[in-house]
Amino acid sequence: MTGSAAIMLQGTASNVGKSILCTALCRIFYQDGFKTAPFKAQNMALNSAVTPDGGEIGRAQGVQAEAAGIMPTVCMNPILLKPKEDMCAQVIVMGVPLGDMSAGEYRSDYIYQAEPIVRQCIDRLKEEYEVLVIEGAGSPAEVNLKDTDIVNMKTAELADSPVILVADIDRGGVFASLIGTLELLEPRERQRVKGFIINKFRGDINLLKPGLEFLEKRTGIPVLGVIPYLCDHGIDAEDSVCLADIEKGWNRGAPVQIAVIALPRISNFTDINPFLNLPDTGVRFVKKGEKIGLADVVIIPGTKNSILDLLYLKEEGYCEEILDLAGKNKYIVGICGGYQMLGEKLLDPYGTEAGVGSQTGLGLLPCVTTYYSTKSTHQVEAAVTADVGFWRELKSQFVKGYEIHMGETEVRREGDCLLQINKRSGVEVQIKDGSLNFNGRVFGTHVHGIFDNMNVLLSFINSVRRDKSLSSLKKTDLNFSAKEEKYERLADTVRRSLDMKKLYEIMGLGKA
Repeated sequence: MTGSAAIMLQGTASNVGKSILCTALCRIFYQDGFKTAPFKAQNMALNSAVTPDGGEIGRAQGVQAEAAGIMPTVCMNPILLKPKEDMCAQVIVMGVPLGDMSAGEYRSDYIYQAEPIVRQCIDRLKEEYEVLVIEGAGSPAEVNLKDTDIVNMKTAELADSPVILVADIDRGGVFASLIGTLELLEPRERQRVKGFIINKFRGDINLLKPGLEFLEKRTGIPVLGVIPYLCDHGIDAEDSVCLADIEKGWNRGAPVQIAVIALPRISNFTDINPFLNLPDTGVRFVKKGEKIGLADVVIIPGTKNSILDLLYLKEEGYCEEILDLAGKNKYIVGICGGYQMLGEKLLDPYGTEAGVGSQTGLGLLPCVTTYYSTKSTHQVEAAVTADVGFWRELKSQFVKGYEIHMGETEVRREGDCLLQINKRSGVEVQIKDGSLNFNGRVFGTHVHGIFDNMNVLLSFINSVRRDKSLSSLKKTDLNFSAKEEKYERLADTVRRSLDMKKLYEIMGLGKA
């Protein structure tokens, strides 16, 4: 082929499944021999990813790049908005934090500077790749935001891309949402919409066919496919809107109970994914007003604001519950911001974290965190240095993950470090990370993805199972299929559900 092709998925609303469908298309085009890259101009997400050179981008684009068989770059998501406080977000541009802004400040003071950056990234990706899979955000029909839109129809215009409109039939009103979205688009925008995808379908397709025929007749736009509801795809989620789906699958009667604190500013909660399909294990999110109750493991996940979410734990009485469970020899785990909260103090001398002053932590770990203006974002490789409890069988073993955090944490006692990071963003280092206490049953680390390492997951969960007089699990007992297998399964399902020949025609490609 000559030049590059693009396809853009826009939605009738948030959480209609754009991200997962873009992931599937990235893998499909990769399977079909095209050098493919994902793109999203502006992403608002709690979960993020780190590029090999230490840039921070939306988690979805990191996953999509992996599905396309390439390494992620900051060009794939030039602007990332990470909610920090109720009316404030950290603005990350080309992988680097620019500053904290309110929605009003961002739209009035910065948005007009963003378009040239978006244009440059699109041009660069189209030079390097044959196919660009572009994801929109929310809906293109938000009339109050269209004057400063850079992520939906403006992106489609800059990339000269046809648009496929995606709707979620599971929430109801699918025909009204598709037709209503079209009605609110400008004529030139409507002309870019070349197809519909109806997502999250469960039921008898024959009962849906009259509606599909009506939709195509009414709009003159073809339905490219009806995608089944994909609940067990195993692909990392981008945002907290998926927590309700996780809650539906909670196994209340499981002998091992894991409680995850649903922090108001929860971030990078994909750390709990490895526990979701474990045998004999129930995972639930403890929401405001709910008690932690009887739990074998409590996980305090990452957060966009450790100090404000620590205050939340104190105000809601969770600190007392966590301390009581630690005293009962239960497992308490802190990841990133959760790790910082488990320490003795959180010092904010410059007001960069919350502007409410320094705070006393839970005091379960011998460490102190100090916040500065810089942010650590790295892919990391490390070795386990801990030598107590179940960690003893892991000592010196290799783990990998990624860091995304504000603040530097100092461990007061040398022997209480959890890991030694040996490589950060490809550079050899020697940096201590993490801490542990209570014979290794209370521990924390800045390294996201630590439980994605099967050696750590098995040693940890088997230690918990021994307390419950359950037999130990082996690797073969885990539904721990490789990411490649998950991408292949996802792509195969979506390919079977889409009219790929028509999609290729829309993109101006001859291959189907």
